[in-house]
Amino acid sequence: MRLAEIFGANVRRVRLKRGMTLESLAAEAGLAYSYMGGIERGQRNPSLDVAERIARRAASPRPTSRPSAGTTKPAKKAA
Repeated sequence: MRLAEIFGANVRRVRLKRGMTLESLAAEAGLAYSYMGGIERGQRNPSLDVAERIARRAASPRPTSRPSAGTTKPAKKAA
């Protein structure tokens, strides 16, 4: 297995484990989703800068679907 294939398989594994879509990871990394798909399939050979961007976005904490209690500002009353 080539290094590009190993890297791509690892990107896909982490992405799926974190519940991310291909499109969302690509957007967060500033890449076209078709390019990201090629990376995951081992058909593209990303630069180290691109690999770092993917790794940082895949490892970043995911926002929750709702804010935690006490983190939102109260709504202003209409006058």
